[in-house]
Amino acid sequence: MEDRLADAMAALRSAATAHDLANLDRFGIVAPGALGVSMANLQKIAKRLGRDHDLAAALWATGVYEARMLASLVDDPARVTPEQMDAWRADFDNWGIVDTVCFKLFDQSPHAFAKIDAWAGLNDEFGRRAAFALLACLALHDKGAGDQPFLDGLVLIERAAGDDRNFVKKAVNWALRAIGLRESPLLKAAALETARRLAASPDAAPRWVGKDALRALAKATAVRS
Repeated sequence: MEDRLADAMAALRSAATAHDLANLDRFGIVAPGALGVSMANLQKIAKRLGRDHDLAAALWATGVYEARMLASLVDDPARVTPEQMDAWRADFDNWGIVDTVCFKLFDQSPHAFAKIDAWAGLNDEFGRRAAFALLACLALHDKGAGDQPFLDGLVLIERAAGDDRNFVKKAVNWALRAIGLRESPLLKAAALETARRLAASPDAAPRWVGKDALRALAKATAVRS
C-alpha cells in the first residue's frame, strides 16, 4: 500500500498546475495545502489506478485536497460503511470536497438515505451541506428509488431552508430543484408546492430558495415542452 499511495501522490503532483491551483480561489474552495489538479486529470489518474478501497482510505488520511478528491473516485461504493461516511463527513471543510464525494461515491451507497436524515440536523455548515448535496445527487442519479424518500427529503428541505449560510442554502436549493426534476408527477407537484411556500416566506433565505427553484423548474419545463 505504501507503494500504491506513493504512486498516486506522485501522479497528483505531476498533474498539478498553477492555473488549477488558482482556480480553487476563483471557485471559493478553501483548501490549505492543495496541489492544483483539475477534475479531468483527477479522473485520468483514477482510471489508471482502478477501484481500490484501501488506497482510498490511505489517500483520505493524507488530508490533501486532491488526494481526498481522488479517494472518492477510486473507492468501492460497495465497501463504504456508515462509519466511513460519518468519518469523511466530519472532515469536510469546503464545498468542492462535499459535492464530489457525494456525487461520485456516497450516492451509490445503500446507506445514503439514512445519512441524509442524520446529517440534515447538523450545525456545521459543510456537514449540513452534505445532507442536501447527497439528497440532490440521489435525486439525479438513483432512477430506481421510489417517491417516498424524496417526499421525506422535501420535509427536510423545508425545515432547513431558513439556514442562511451560503453553502447550506445553495445545497438546499439544489436538492429541491433536483427532486422537482424527477420523472414522477407526484414529486414534481410536491416540489413545486414546497417551492411556492418557501417563495412566499417573509424571511430572505427560504424566499430565495423557493423563488430560485421555481425559476429553474419553470425553465426546465419550458425546455422539455
